[in-house]
Amino acid sequence: MSHRYEVAPPTPSPSSPFPLAGNNSSASPPPPSFLLQSDAATSSAKSLDTLCRHSRFHAAFDHCLRLRSLKAAHLLHSYLRISCSHTHTTFVNRLIDLFCKCGSLKDARSVFDEMSHPDTCSFNTLINGYSIAGELAEARRLFELIPVRDHISWSSIIACYTRHKCPLESLDLYRRMLREMGAEKLNLNYNKFTASSALAATTAVLSLRHGKEIHCHAVRARMESDAVLWSALSDMYAKCGSIDNARRVFDLSPDRDVVSWTAMIGRYFDGGRTVEGLELFSQMLSLGVRPNDFTFAAVLDSCSDLASEGLGRQVHGHMLRVGFHPSSFAATAILDMYSKCGNIEMANIFFKRIPNPDLVAWTSILFGFAQNGLPMEAFRYYELLLETGMKPDHITFVAVLSACKHAGMVDKGLEIFNSIKAKFDLQHTADHYACVVDLLSRAGRFQEAKDIIHGMPMKPGKFLWASLLGGCRIHRNLMMAKWAAEYLFEIEPENPATYVTLANIYASVGLWNDVTEIRRRMDAMGIVKKPGSSWIELKNRIHFFLSGDESHPQSKNIYALLEKLQIKMKEEGYVADTSFVLHDLEEEQKERALSYHSEKLAVAFGIMATPPGAPVKVFKNLRICGDCHTAFKFISKIAEREIIVRDSNRFHRFKNGVCSCGDYW
Repeated sequence: MSHRYEVAPPTPSPSSPFPLAGNNSSASPPPPSFLLQSDAATSSAKSLDTLCRHSRFHAAFDHCLRLRSLKAAHLLHSYLRISCSHTHTTFVNRLIDLFCKCGSLKDARSVFDEMSHPDTCSFNTLINGYSIAGELAEARRLFELIPVRDHISWSSIIACYTRHKCPLESLDLYRRMLREMGAEKLNLNYNKFTASSALAATTAVLSLRHGKEIHCHAVRARMESDAVLWSALSDMYAKCGSIDNARRVFDLSPDRDVVSWTAMIGRYFDGGRTVEGLELFSQMLSLGVRPNDFTFAAVLDSCSDLASEGLGRQVHGHMLRVGFHPSSFAATAILDMYSKCGNIEMANIFFKRIPNPDLVAWTSILFGFAQNGLPMEAFRYYELLLETGMKPDHITFVAVLSACKHAGMVDKGLEIFNSIKAKFDLQHTADHYACVVDLLSRAGRFQEAKDIIHGMPMKPGKFLWASLLGGCRIHRNLMMAKWAAEYLFEIEPENPATYVTLANIYASVGLWNDVTEIRRRMDAMGIVKKPGSSWIELKNRIHFFLSGDESHPQSKNIYALLEKLQIKMKEEGYVADTSFVLHDLEEEQKERALSYHSEKLAVAFGIMATPPGAPVKVFKNLRICGDCHTAFKFISKIAEREIIVRDSNRFHRFKNGVCSCGDYW
């Protein structure tokens, strides 16, 4: 049924042939008979009946909205028809809204189509209903039919496209609004909802230019005092790569509560500017703003990334002082922090203090045991988890499979993998397949790994191919390495790790021409190898080292100690593994290149700067190289120290010439 919509006429006067609700010129009509039937005589129906009898239709609408009952909405609609109040535009608009919120766009549209003079509010209400339901085409068609659009009309249609991931269309409508409304009307009608929807669209397409335009419009419309909009602006700048502008907006925000502080701290962490995020957290505390669980979790995660246990302990202490719930997700963040900082003992103690730990906490401690080289503890806790009656999820199984792969327990890993579907009725995920392929390839069982890959129901991802390539590096399987690298080059053509690992494999078998070709290819594509860096935390200060680094104030003493250790290591039978040098050099040059890797410099400094017998804990951004792994076994015995190294994959604990990984990493 089509209509030519016109602007609604003035509200009818009391002399109108259709009396309004509350108009005493006519008595209230009797209620519909079906309201009095015994099967409908519930308390809600009686309440609605009472309201309608007394013409309290606004209260009746509120009652129906609370119920979200389509049946109640139909009853109210019938009552409005009998009372002739269905001609009142305000009631009809509320009825359209009611039907939309009860999930019946068909009824809402039917009521709308019966209107002879729908006003702008009528259109806006129905457009919002279509928007929520995802019917963009009909929402847009109605928008184009609005005789006079107000700021709500524009906000509704812009939000509609933003909500349903059509940011370009949303921005086009925003620009059209600017053209049609003009500067004077824009300043009067511009509102935070329109701006926030446009900002969300800008963030989706990462358009800093459009974001700055919206910022200017908001300033001209004098909306500097709106905290919600200011938070959206700060978020837009951060996600578009301009964290400094995000900080400027944050500093000018009129109402900086704990939510806005937490959001800004998180933006620094997400942008890799951890130190500035921690400084802002310190400033937050100094101003007396009390952190919430989200703040603590974000800061603890950054401590985990930096492997800064000292700072993490300070945050833990502050949480104890202000009070936090021991079963909150912030508590799990404490557990995760201790695990990732290599203090699995403290992580375990803290886990045992959590009353009724949830699945997230159980999974976190399982990951901790796996990464810290304690697979048997991981299996024991996995059994304890099952005894609680909780059902593991797919992330829990990734933790258990990780324990298997770190320990080289192939058969146990395959048993766990098969139980996921057979025993727990869960589908295998890409992460499960990646763990199993990693497990098999590390063990040199490449044919089984290949069969697993060919039998996957989903397309293998980068983590699986990278795991296979890592196994090929251990066993020098050139054919499988080329196969894995081919897919990795397709998925991530600019990831230097693939090129470096493949070059390592070529170098290990003496194919120097192929190594040169890979280096040439990297140069042509502008790909730079990620430099290996290591760091050690002492007295709340972090000391960074690069390979061959001489910038540290103690570098002369560090190098002198390494030379002494080198002599003693050779006396004990150490032989440098020069296959890890990617250049065709003389053996003596290769040995020298290996002697000053970043992790060796950090360990030497740790031995110098800590008391005799104290453990030395070092962190590295990449996987520890094979030669350093061998060297640390000798150094731990010679120096009579426990040396703990966390690389990008796991923890290695060297003690008395043995590593906790069992030379399997």
